Amino acid sequence: MKSRFLFPHWFRYLGLALFLIHIPIVMFKKEMGFSMHDEPVSDNLFNSHHIFFMTTTLLMAVGLFFIAFAKERIEDEQIFKLRLDSLQWAIYVNYILLVVSLILSKDTEHILFLNLLVPLVFFIVRFRWKIFQNNRLINKEEGQA
Repeated sequence: MKSRFLFPHWFRYLGLALFLIHIPIVMFKKEMGFSMHDEPVSDNLFNSHHIFFMTTTLLMAVGLFFIAFAKERIEDEQIFKLRLDSLQWAIYVNYILLVVSLILSKDTEHILFLNLLVPLVFFIVRFRWKIFQNNRLINKEEGQA
């Protein structure tokens, strides 16, 4: 089966590297005690906090995107169905959380960040879990044969 619009398999490792690079950078910034409220508010789009936030958020988002949409070593109809099903569940969960957070919160910046993060993370977790379950089922069936 020819899968369209998927990255090569090695993009998963590139995405994992980008995502893992993002974590210590954010932790270092928080450990140093910097916050978004330390500097005076500036209308300038290119202040240091905004650039830092955009850079780390893009590292995280691109990394998760590469992990989510990299081809598997064997890309067949079953993987295609699992990918589609996981993507559908990710969109459902995202919109449920979006509606709940819009009703219960006024913090639009965190709602936007949540909306960026949740679909990719939920898709990756559910897709990997389904692949794990399928592999375990296949191994169990091979052991009985």
